[in-house]
Amino acid sequence: MVAEVTLMDRTKSIALLNQAVADELQAVLQYMYFHFHLDDQGFSPLAALFKRIAIQEMGHLEALAERILFLKGDVEMNPAGPVEKITEPEAIVEKAKAMEADGVRMYNEAALDCSANADAVSKQLFERLVGDEEMHYDQFDKQHDNIKRFGLSYLALQSFQAGGEAPGGEA
Repeated sequence: MVAEVTLMDRTKSIALLNQAVADELQAVLQYMYFHFHLDDQGFSPLAALFKRIAIQEMGHLEALAERILFLKGDVEMNPAGPVEKITEPEAIVEKAKAMEADGVRMYNEAALDCSANADAVSKQLFERLVGDEEMHYDQFDKQHDNIKRFGLSYLALQSFQAGGEAPGGEA
């Protein structure tokens, strides 16, 4: 008895990877927008978190693009949606949590689709991204919990401590 060999349909994998590119591009743009506004409001530690995660999302984008090119596809550099003009810190963190939760769900589905399509390497890439997105979600969730518990003074006190200043501007 001879087992049937399933061959990968590259177009399916490339489409899934390009959807992830769109999502990662949107995350980079949205998170940098949040970074700019949080930094402008004096919330430097939270602003730095958004910048750091945006840079990590750029790394995801690069890995996805490399896989697309390996599969002989073209990288579609179109964000999944426009940047949302959210500037209130609690709403910013809520939006980020929602984006990361969406990413976890979509990348889990993409990993399953790649597995069904006999594309183990793309499946593993999506699984790695799930782990990263879960970590990002956890970071945003902790910030959200602290904002809910302590209010915006939590962010202000973090900023004073990070800048080496005491309230009132004394060093």
